[in-house]
Amino acid sequence: MCGIFGVFIRENCAYKPEFIRKLIYDVAKFSEIRGKDSSGIVLRDRNAEMFKVIKGPLSISRLLTKPEVKLEIEKALCKYENGDQLAVIGHSRLVTNGNQLLNENNQPVIKNDIIGIHNGIIVNVDELWMKYPNLTRQFEIDTEILLALIELNVYKNKNLLKAIQSALKNIKGTLSIGVFLKNYNNFFAFSNNGSLYLLTNNFDFLVFASERNIIEKIFNKFKLSQISQNYLIYKIFPNQGVALDFKTFQIKYFQLYNSNNENIFLNKNNSKYKIETISIIDENTLQRPLVLNMNDLTLNFNFLTEASILEYNFKEISALKRCKTCLLPETFPYISFDSKGTCNICNNYKPKNQSNILYDNPDIFTKWRKTDGKPDCLVPFSGGRDSSYMLHYLVNELHLNPITFTYDWGMVTDLARRNIARLCGKLGIENIVVSADIRLKRENIKKNVTAWLKNPSLGMIPLFMVGDKLFFYYINKLLRETQTNVCFTGSNSLENTDFKTGFSGIAIDYNKKIIDSLNFTNKILLLKYISKNVFINRSYLNSSIYDSFISFLSRYFLSRKNIVYFFGLVEWNEKVIEDVLINQYEWELASDTKSSWRIGDGTVGFYNYIYYTVAGFSEIETFRSNQIREGHISRDEGLSKIFEENKPRYESIKWYLETIGLDFVSTIKTINNIPKLYRYL
Repeated sequence: MCGIFGVFIRENCAYKPEFIRKLIYDVAKFSEIRGKDSSGIVLRDRNAEMFKVIKGPLSISRLLTKPEVKLEIEKALCKYENGDQLAVIGHSRLVTNGNQLLNENNQPVIKNDIIGIHNGIIVNVDELWMKYPNLTRQFEIDTEILLALIELNVYKNKNLLKAIQSALKNIKGTLSIGVFLKNYNNFFAFSNNGSLYLLTNNFDFLVFASERNIIEKIFNKFKLSQISQNYLIYKIFPNQGVALDFKTFQIKYFQLYNSNNENIFLNKNNSKYKIETISIIDENTLQRPLVLNMNDLTLNFNFLTEASILEYNFKEISALKRCKTCLLPETFPYISFDSKGTCNICNNYKPKNQSNILYDNPDIFTKWRKTDGKPDCLVPFSGGRDSSYMLHYLVNELHLNPITFTYDWGMVTDLARRNIARLCGKLGIENIVVSADIRLKRENIKKNVTAWLKNPSLGMIPLFMVGDKLFFYYINKLLRETQTNVCFTGSNSLENTDFKTGFSGIAIDYNKKIIDSLNFTNKILLLKYISKNVFINRSYLNSSIYDSFISFLSRYFLSRKNIVYFFGLVEWNEKVIEDVLINQYEWELASDTKSSWRIGDGTVGFYNYIYYTVAGFSEIETFRSNQIREGHISRDEGLSKIFEENKPRYESIKWYLETIGLDFVSTIKTINNIPKLYRYL
């Protein structure tokens, strides 16, 4: 989920120091889109027999402005100008395991005699530490176990390549990694899901990064094709790696699970290199909000006190008048009931084609499928159940070659990231991460939630989630960059939530073709509603307004002509989906709900608590009602599910409020004091 990169230049080359300086800074900054929580670099000094490791809890672009970092880079360039090699690797981190304010959790990671940079998530990290009790765990970060296993196997096999291969047999999840060992004159980089690209002339120049687009930017910006035709871009395919020999500057490729790699020459040092670490303390570090994961939340003595203030007004809500066919209550916006007690939504519902269209049109994907090994489709991958199953189906049933991307705007949970790693690691699928400025995004969420709490209005709740809607912008951008012609999305019609705009005064549109679309008139009505509330509550006029406006344009006005709704072609079946994901991929469920729906979205528990507490229903009613209309479940089964699944999710709500920096008790008390719609019928 992070960005790794490196620059290697052979000794006595004609490249100017200013050229190489710009190269280092640019490949680092281009990699920042994959993570901005922390960063670090390693500089290898052959003459001094030294590795300089510099890291800190700040973005790579800020790290590179620090005097200590600039000084070390200039020293390396000076030595290069005098005839030495140059070897720099780096990391731009999106935090998953391990608090970034503890610098030992930041990358590069040092484990005894090995230094590594890692992009991905190892999902069985705790199991591995238990499996190897003789190994000592020092840090929270998952990368440590991989480095420990490599080092352990070096001593067993006396061969670095075989040690890497042995270590990876134990790993579950995704990894693209680069490693130095103090005792070897080699650098290794390898990947189990193909998130690694090289740019080299196979003679004196090697650059690597996590995405092809980063490498292409370097290739084009530095006009390497004008220097020589020998500069080429290479993809490290799943379960492949590359080895660089510092003595000869030879570059060799190898298979991770193939013992026939005799052409890889491993050169041991005659002397042992030293490692010097420099920790950068950013002046803004202490003011930054922590990047938390739900595992960081200890349920201490405050748990009972805090959890007890969450309302679950089951008795009052269960007494609401509901549609006799579905589950929607009388508090649902624009609902009405006929003489039989059936609601207008059911009476106007048009059954969706839930049969598998592919059975009748087996060649429907022929126009998109590529035969040259390049990705043929783009898959937005949230780690949720629908996008996870879609990826499984595209690869295993349709034999397409997708490339996935995840837009992380600060509300993607570690559970979702681990599930992304499970699927991508097992399927060998590259995952592009587009990481927003998470600190800024979370500050914007906090400002909008704080403004909302001053004058709560159910129609303004979607403003909490507006920050993720640039997702549509990145679909169009990545379609161009990856040269894929189609994007498959896992959204399905059962997720329709008309009540959200209904609370904004927009009547139900029974004829819309896309579940989150609005016709032109309704877009204007929505803008007028938002403008009115902003005029009433000036707290909405904060620094988030630009982000909110751009996100609104991205959601409602960008083209979707290259987007295909997967579950419009393939039958959506909850039981089949859960069975495949849990049994074939060990897909992880949340600890605070029995539902598998939207468990990777950190916002859901909070806003559904508001809807249910104030209005007596949430997204869950709309979803289960659509299942009833499609004949997937009975009404009695649906009733049972909604009363279970609407129970407050303390852990999720706690994580959300702590992550954006709001006090749990005061926030929940404010929500609880909002007048209940079901008490004024």
